[in-house]
Amino acid sequence: MASLKVNRRLIMTPGPVAVDPRVSQAMSNSILGQFDPDFTDLMNETMELIRKSFKTQNKWAYPIDGTSRAGIEAVISSIVSKGDKVLVPVIGRFGHLLIELIERAGGEVHTITAPMGQIIPQEDIIKEMDKVQPKVLAIIHGETSSGRSQPIDQLGKAAKERGAFTVVDAVATYMGQDIPVDEWELDAVIGGAQKCLSVPSGITPITYNDRFSEEINKRKRVEEGIRTTEDGTNDSNFITSNYLDLTQLEGYWSERRLNHHTEATVNVYGLYESLKLAIDEGVEQRARRHSYHHQALKEALTAMGLDIFGDQDYEMQMVVCVDIPEGMQDTEFRGELLQRFGIEIAGTFGEVAGKIWRIGTMGYVAEKHNIMNFISTFGVFLQAKGAKNIDASAGLKALMEFYDKNEL
Repeated sequence: MASLKVNRRLIMTPGPVAVDPRVSQAMSNSILGQFDPDFTDLMNETMELIRKSFKTQNKWAYPIDGTSRAGIEAVISSIVSKGDKVLVPVIGRFGHLLIELIERAGGEVHTITAPMGQIIPQEDIIKEMDKVQPKVLAIIHGETSSGRSQPIDQLGKAAKERGAFTVVDAVATYMGQDIPVDEWELDAVIGGAQKCLSVPSGITPITYNDRFSEEINKRKRVEEGIRTTEDGTNDSNFITSNYLDLTQLEGYWSERRLNHHTEATVNVYGLYESLKLAIDEGVEQRARRHSYHHQALKEALTAMGLDIFGDQDYEMQMVVCVDIPEGMQDTEFRGELLQRFGIEIAGTFGEVAGKIWRIGTMGYVAEKHNIMNFISTFGVFLQAKGAKNIDASAGLKALMEFYDKNEL
């Protein structure tokens, strides 16, 4: 049987994205046992890097084994119990995912919505908190389905003043936009590994503060077999998920080293290496790099003749959404672009499915040569397929002029 061979791609989607070769190399290291002192030292170092990435002093900053959805579900299922009121501002598909997870946890969902392509003013969300009086405000920071970045800098303080907890899905914006967790007084934030951090999907960095930890520990239940007399028992209102129980994961990611699960050590290697590279680059500089290449791509696409979708005052700095030009069929064009040229872009969901394309500049992809290669091929192929009012050479010229005139 032949060995696995995977064709190379230029992945210009909102994730997953290409992995930095240095991360791949780190993940090829020998396996360590999960309680080997060398590995527990690495765990501690990884926690410190996560703190720096979120700009927080939180004790609790560690990864969840699983995709970003596992991280979100771990936080939601640990803080939300049956009958708890949760306010969810919805500006796209992933707001609906929060609703799904909250309902599965038994929460009572209240929503405030905006059409895809727009955001919800923070003052409107605060007014809705006053009306609903929720236990939790759960919100998406970067809504990749529409390419919008929802402002949240005022919401942590407002929620705290009202006795509520903030849960922020920052999966897509983590390490691509600045998210100062402590400054914004956010209680719990979920990052993403497979997007701007450029790590293979399967591990999710999170952080939460002592206030949040104290609340979830009211529902703590350590499984029998590893439970001690100090743990006690809890036969009512305990966290229903065992694997995603943050209170037991605290035991694993602390000096206690509770034998809760078998750690995915190789994934931790990759997360550690990527975080080290990101912190060495600098959180602010990394955000500038994403913004810089986002603007370059946007100017090229506009000059080419494409229309940018949505409220441009609140764009994510790592996703450009464009209206699909007249004469182009969404999935057919994207399929040919992938099969013929090895370039992948994304469609979207909901009310604008089939109407816009999402083009990502995340993590390792956010480099000049990748943007140049993409624009060169994308524009010419649009013209070849008969897209109306497209000028490929104008797009490439605009891109080159941007890079000539603007330094990172």
